[in-house]
Amino acid sequence: MRAVLAETYRVEWGVVFGTIVRLTGDWELAEDCAQEAFARALPAWERDGVPTRPGAWLVTTARHRALDVLRRRTTERGKLAEVAAIEAGREPEPPGDERLRLVFTCCHPALPLESRVALTLRAVAGLTTREIARAFLVGEDTVSQRILRAKRKIAAAGIPYRVPPRGARAERLDGVLAVIYLVFTEGYTPSDGSTVRDPLAEEAIRLARLVATEAPDEPEARGLLALLLLQHSRRAARIDTHGELVTLERQSRTQWDQGLIDEGVALAQEVATEEGPYALQAAIAAQHALAPVAAATDWGTIVALYDRLLALRTNPVVALNRAVAVGMRDGPQAQLDAVHSLCTAEQLAGNHALSAVCADALRRLGRTREAAHAYREAEATAPNGAVAREYRRRAAELELQG
Repeated sequence: MRAVLAETYRVEWGVVFGTIVRLTGDWELAEDCAQEAFARALPAWERDGVPTRPGAWLVTTARHRALDVLRRRTTERGKLAEVAAIEAGREPEPPGDERLRLVFTCCHPALPLESRVALTLRAVAGLTTREIARAFLVGEDTVSQRILRAKRKIAAAGIPYRVPPRGARAERLDGVLAVIYLVFTEGYTPSDGSTVRDPLAEEAIRLARLVATEAPDEPEARGLLALLLLQHSRRAARIDTHGELVTLERQSRTQWDQGLIDEGVALAQEVATEEGPYALQAAIAAQHALAPVAAATDWGTIVALYDRLLALRTNPVVALNRAVAVGMRDGPQAQLDAVHSLCTAEQLAGNHALSAVCADALRRLGRTREAAHAYREAEATAPNGAVAREYRRRAAELELQG
């Protein structure tokens, strides 16, 4: 029964919590009532069996609890009347709408980014403050304060609990997708260089799937979901038996998850004509996924996709990735020339990847000593220990060659 309840919690938490937020406008009350509903579920379901619609049972239980609390609050008669009217017969909103409202509210641009992330994981995904703190390697008090400040900001600024109107949705959607991608990135490539945290990456995929399903007219939502699925398909091949990173060209593709690839490629193809950044990144990831071996990668198509991506906005990081693709298509000298044209980009100043891409081109040109030096430069500015060790390994191999 506990396993059933745990799965129900994962699926229904956002609906239960979101429903009570909509009815009461009180985030603290909503969380208390949702938690109590799940606590009551265990003994009730063990006694009576799992209800046919467990989500509806939980919403009803949480709503009754909210009414009980409001009846004791003499200062909230107006809100009590509103909730009572809904209780008396008004049909609740579809569950999907509740989750979508919750995502857009938690990701409101008036909230600091770190607060958006914490609140989204707590309110929509139902993660505990301890789980969020562990995922982002910060203290529980820090997470609690971020969530508390976000709730207070929502109340003080009168941020509406709703999906924005269509005219304003595109702008807000960018923020929603950015939060989801940030959550995924922290799970897939942890900032401290530790082992991949699958649960966090999978939670991001679940959120992306939610937005893509419930906002089907938003191609960028499907593009992001495709991108996450394709990246996550490689998770088993990215770490070797010693816990070290394995770069894309060295990965065993038999370890890639074909089910995720099939779904990701299908989604990427659905939005292939779109010019959004996530759709284009998904198309690039699909090219890697479709190549049976690294040598069979269609680098010409990837370069063209990077050109389309750069046409959206100037981005030196994207340009650096394009330089790698150009090098794979046209040879290491072309890669080196492309890298040198980026050396003055302020956004890449001190960026380990710039030195690493330069080192790779020098290595392929046979300029071993220069390549080793460039890898040492990359090692010195690596973002974490795992990446630094990979650069150190490459430099050491070249130094042995003299």
